[in-house]
Amino acid sequence: MNLIAYMEENSSYLLFLAQQHIELVLISVSIASVVGTGLAVLTQTAPGLRQALLSLTGSLLTVPSFALFALMIPVLGLGVAPTIAALTAYGIFPILRNTVTGIEEVDPAVVEAARGLGMGPGRRMRTVVLPLAWPVILNGIRTATIMLVATAAIGAVVRGPGLGQLIFRGLDRIGGANALEEALSGVIGVVLVALVLDLLFIGIAKITALRGLHV
Repeated sequence: MNLIAYMEENSSYLLFLAQQHIELVLISVSIASVVGTGLAVLTQTAPGLRQALLSLTGSLLTVPSFALFALMIPVLGLGVAPTIAALTAYGIFPILRNTVTGIEEVDPAVVEAARGLGMGPGRRMRTVVLPLAWPVILNGIRTATIMLVATAAIGAVVRGPGLGQLIFRGLDRIGGANALEEALSGVIGVVLVALVLDLLFIGIAKITALRGLHV
């Protein structure tokens, strides 16, 4: 059976795994976005702590995927939980870095004008700084999302859901019937998921720009 025939015959299963993959990535990147932007905001007046957090989260990216997923097993076991935890850890750095950059690039004169209008620090951050920094922040979230699409496939080593199951199952059976087609269909699925999510973020960027959330 050739690759196209295999994918057509198993289209329903492929779509199911793709849906799992997308949900896994979006949940992880959502958590990473809350943590990353939150840390950037909370450490705005503590540059030393902010730099330490950037170094720490950046160093996590140097940990091999297999090792990080394996380290989650003693704490979280197998399945969805360790997969999301590992993906979230990988996703924080690009979001934190871009949020820091976006906040720093906001024109100080605009912030001073907001202060002159009587806005407190929290309100300035919420209504002035973060909206102006949004394009840069969104780009960090987009980068993290695309990165996690590929990394999520490795989650199959801890029995995580998604297209990685096809890849690893096919590789385990190399030489068997349709093993190569199974692995390749998983790889193609990951590429297509990355493309769909990237287009989604391009759409979000255009919509928010039209609404005035731009520098």
